Amino acid sequence: MDPLLRILRDNANVPPEQIAAQLNLTKDEVVARIKAYEAENVILGYRTVLNEEKLGVDNVRAIIEVKITPEREGGFDRIAERVAKYREVRSCYLMSGAYDLLVEVEGESLRDVAMFVSEKLATIQGVLSTATHFLLKPYKEQGVLMTPDRHEEHLPVTP
Repeated sequence: MDPLLRILRDNANVPPEQIAAQLNLTKDEVVARIKAYEAENVILGYRTVLNEEKLGVDNVRAIIEVKITPEREGGFDRIAERVAKYREVRSCYLMSGAYDLLVEVEGESLRDVAMFVSEKLATIQGVLSTATHFLLKPYKEQGVLMTPDRHEEHLPVTP
């Protein structure tokens, strides 16, 4: 992977001047490469990791395991793309193993998530079953520790 993309993946807020210094490029070269990656849909967007607990946000998040019947000509893609378009869906992945899709959803309450599963997700033709797991507390989000003020402890290495 391009070192420029690694830097942006870890922290999209790094100024172009700092990236340029790290990669021995000019600021204009960095800006041009970022714009090119955006135009080519390599970079699809930028996200901020929020500590929702400090903000007092009480949204409910859940991981849903979904078993589906693949469509004859579309395989898993058409159903997965349909699921991914719902506003409640934060992430949607095709998986190997006991279930086919892993769907992360968010709602304002347990009822919102339950209604999404029962009225939207479970009613899609081809969805065979769902198993919902509610997220209780995040410790790490998108590679970011949610308690950055604690001293980082390394696990002991034993032979």
